[in-house]
Amino acid sequence: MPDLYAVIGNPISHSKSPLIHTAFARQTNQSIQYDARLAPLDGFMLAVENFRQQGGKGLNVTVPFKLEAHHLSTHLTERARIAQAVNTLKFENNGISGDNTDGAGLIRDIESNLGLSIAGKRILLLGAGGAARGVILPLLLQNPALLAIANRTPHKAEALQQQFTSHGHIVAGDFIAFPEEKFDIIINATSASLHNALPQIPASIFSHAALAYDMMYSHELTHFLKFAQLHGVQQLADGIGMLVEQAAESFFIWRGIYPQTKPVITMLKSCL
Repeated sequence: MPDLYAVIGNPISHSKSPLIHTAFARQTNQSIQYDARLAPLDGFMLAVENFRQQGGKGLNVTVPFKLEAHHLSTHLTERARIAQAVNTLKFENNGISGDNTDGAGLIRDIESNLGLSIAGKRILLLGAGGAARGVILPLLLQNPALLAIANRTPHKAEALQQQFTSHGHIVAGDFIAFPEEKFDIIINATSASLHNALPQIPASIFSHAALAYDMMYSHELTHFLKFAQLHGVQQLADGIGMLVEQAAESFFIWRGIYPQTKPVITMLKSCL
């Protein structure tokens, strides 16, 4: 029987993770079954336990359960511990290992796939939830000139600023806190695009941007990317590359082999 893996979230029907991991397994000759699991908003812990009782070996965790996955883990990697958010669970005899591959996936996509160096850039990160938490330290480790975190409720962004301030130049505020700042890269880590919505951001933040990046993805440009394009941003990217790159990191954690990502990114883009 193949080993059982899945992605768990709410909503989950949009997820391309089953396609990605099936492609990885075929490419690397690994015997796995990977599907998508919808968990009730108030039933994440029970859903994970049910999956584990069915013989599940590991889970990818997506919106809105990354913080709960952190609390559920009995062993944490350093990057997951610092992020306080988990997107990869590995079930072992002595407990549940939690990791966060989001940051590694984002960095790899921006620098390797999109060809844009993060060092010395001024970056605006929208959102202060689990998706944002997972990428703050990896971004700071690339030595940007500035990382600004903006959130609808500024106290959440300010809490992240306090948590990560020793790792680099970081500031925080609400969505309209930086109207005059010249950002090179703007990253949407909110869940707004899942709901066909746009974060309440001023158009002026795009005046200097070389890249607008949405962690979410769709068959067409998200509202965030359309808004960025409308205001002059030339390079637009959704989260397909990040999704594949972070999935490759998860696959390596589970199976001990690192798959090729570029063929899978190309395949996914052709499917959308």
